[in-house]
Amino acid sequence: MKLIKYLGHATIITLLTVLTQVGGLVWLLALILSYKLKRKKRYLFPLLYLVFNLVLIPPMAKTFGREQLPIFHKTLEPINWFYPLTFRNYVTPELKALLIEASKSSQLNAYKIIYLDANFPFIDGFPLLPHRSHNDGKKIDIAFLYNIENGTITNNKPSNSGYGIFVNSDQRISRTCKELGYWHYDITKYLTFGSTKNLKFNQKGTAQLIKELLSHSETDKIFIEPYLKNNLVLNKYSKIRFHGCQAVRHDDHIHLQIK
Repeated sequence: MKLIKYLGHATIITLLTVLTQVGGLVWLLALILSYKLKRKKRYLFPLLYLVFNLVLIPPMAKTFGREQLPIFHKTLEPINWFYPLTFRNYVTPELKALLIEASKSSQLNAYKIIYLDANFPFIDGFPLLPHRSHNDGKKIDIAFLYNIENGTITNNKPSNSGYGIFVNSDQRISRTCKELGYWHYDITKYLTFGSTKNLKFNQKGTAQLIKELLSHSETDKIFIEPYLKNNLVLNKYSKIRFHGCQAVRHDDHIHLQIK
């Protein structure tokens, strides 16, 4: 029974580390304190987790060159609580400054910049799964802009995760990549965690958002699907590139990375 118990804890620590980077350490600390203080870990763990998330990790991350993105901000915020709660909203100071400055652009016409996955707070090269490259504080995913059906501006998105609702679900590149063996190319369609059907992709606004991001000298690359680059009349911008079949589809979000 003890072996099963230890394996259970090891599994939880591994899963929390993969999902949040920091959560596995918090679980281990909760185990130690629950033994020492004779308190149940189901009370200690959520309390410790919040203390780490809100108080301890943000200043510690600065020593690794990472800063936490705003959670409640007039023009820049996460799509939901999941990303900051799982420590997935850390970037370099340069990327944070770029996003805040870009979000204040009058060209966005009352839209906010809504971010999705960014990076973990510590250690270059530590993978932020399922992404291939969000591991150095210089990358972030940003949601497209949408209106409700009557054209009214909204900061809501068609999926709760920000991923998986594609502008055009049946695209040649998606079919080609899957035919080449990249079965995961559109796997994010299973990771929406619920969706809203009455939103319409704002082509003009999304193009303006991308142009605003490109106007900053720190921007290195932006990934979107090639057909979107064409549809949004952005063909002249060499920094907008195809990410390749080894990644996942990018017609549900913008991938931004800086130099």
